[in-house]
Amino acid sequence: MSMTERHKKLEKNITLLSVGVFLTVAIGGIVEIAPLFWIDNTIEKVEGMRPYTPLEQAGRDIYVREGCYLCHSQMVRPFRDEVERYGHYSLAAESMYDHPFQWGSKRTGPDLARVGNRYSDEWHVRHLKEPTSVVPTSIMPSYSFLADTDLKLKDPSANLTALKRVGVPYTDEMVEKAADDLKLQADPFGNAADLQTRYPKAQVRDFDGDPKRVTEMDALVAYLQMLGTLVDVNSAAAQEELAQEKGR
Repeated sequence: MSMTERHKKLEKNITLLSVGVFLTVAIGGIVEIAPLFWIDNTIEKVEGMRPYTPLEQAGRDIYVREGCYLCHSQMVRPFRDEVERYGHYSLAAESMYDHPFQWGSKRTGPDLARVGNRYSDEWHVRHLKEPTSVVPTSIMPSYSFLADTDLKLKDPSANLTALKRVGVPYTDEMVEKAADDLKLQADPFGNAADLQTRYPKAQVRDFDGDPKRVTEMDALVAYLQMLGTLVDVNSAAAQEELAQEKGR
């Protein structure tokens, strides 16, 4: 019996076809999944990544609360048009402390994976208060109320503790000093040396233009200004590719 005849017989017999499909999927699944049981982490760590500061985490929570992720993804795909517009493609490690991640599947607005330090604080504040004042074609609604709303967190340490339980490497010191660190990062006159030791590259200043209070606008702008600034992506990408080659 020729190979063609055997193939026809398989296609016409639903039982044989089902068994064949099952065996194929089972073998493929074992090959793909089984190795994961013998490695600690599927993400290659890169230099520069750190947990969010308490203020950045608060800003991220506001970002999620207001549904910003519905229009803005945070993952630059490895395609030429995306890289030329948004910057270096996103690395897996850059989302390793995100719960939940903000990759997204739709963009009404631009990708924000590398928006940090691309615009001034004043630009972000104006954009959030009145989007069309800086982007005339914007359809984004106004979030001016963020500047009028004091940032109120009952217990910032509890937020960090919860994240620590799901694998974010916050230290006991970070958890203990969460409330103080949150206020200190938005204080342009404070001594933030210890804060920046705990959180390298943490940007410390008044973000919303009102140094007398810490608002939700402070938190959100602090979060946006951090995105894409922690990792030297060119060096990290080279390390990631080398690790993948060694693993093959």
